[in-house]
Amino acid sequence: MIILDGKTFAKEIKENVKSKVEKLEKKPALSCIIVEGDSASEIYVVNKQKACAECGLISKMIRLTHNVSQAELEQNIELLNADEDVSAILLQLPIPKNLDTDRAINKISPEKDVDCLTFSNAGRLFSGKNRIAPCTPTGIIKLLEKYNVQIAGKLAVVVGRSELVGKPVAMLLEQKNATVILCHSKTGDERLKELTRMADILIVAVGKPKFITAEHVKQGAVVVDVGINRVDGKIYGDVDFESVKNICSMITPVPGGVGPLTVACLMENTYLLATDEKEI
Repeated sequence: MIILDGKTFAKEIKENVKSKVEKLEKKPALSCIIVEGDSASEIYVVNKQKACAECGLISKMIRLTHNVSQAELEQNIELLNADEDVSAILLQLPIPKNLDTDRAINKISPEKDVDCLTFSNAGRLFSGKNRIAPCTPTGIIKLLEKYNVQIAGKLAVVVGRSELVGKPVAMLLEQKNATVILCHSKTGDERLKELTRMADILIVAVGKPKFITAEHVKQGAVVVDVGINRVDGKIYGDVDFESVKNICSMITPVPGGVGPLTVACLMENTYLLATDEKEI
């Protein structure tokens, strides 16, 4: 069994971005908007700021109070759209439930939408005309390719249909010529086991600790665990690592798997939005 080391690979990606940024006269700038109130978001934003510093990118933080209005949130986004010194904009999710997430995201200029979540960019991704893709799915594909996992012709099963991970990673896998099955909460437990046991590549993003167990996994499958679940001060993935590790051929650890790659690909996307390059 091979551990898919996202942490080490993420360092490689960031070093590559840094070497590219050093050659630019104007440094790319990533602006993160965070609405206060979510402790996990605070940690994620600090990690993004740290990564920007490591890559030589400019980090701009817009911090809004938990009782911010929809109009004020959108006004801040519009100001960033108009700011020529801002290359990329990220709205840290989740935002308070009284705010309209879709409406806020779609106020972001598609040319600065670093996580490819606007309807415009989602449509480009669906049609295969995208320049960038959401950061976590991008990191997953890069990790599979780094470890020479054959994607074309393989059956990939994605568990979870979120806009941020499940749906876009399914589209990226399809673009790489995998046959893709997308499972979700209405799939049902028995059908889920039936489908996941068929998977050559199993990607899990449901936000439930140890949700996928040995009985869900085919012998020799490649397992990618996107979950980060905090329980009693410890971090667990969506996959029960101990029960699955002796069945699969490759697996991502949690932490140290997909998480670091998400941040690294955010740095890469910021660079790409600031330049004419299509890939690094």
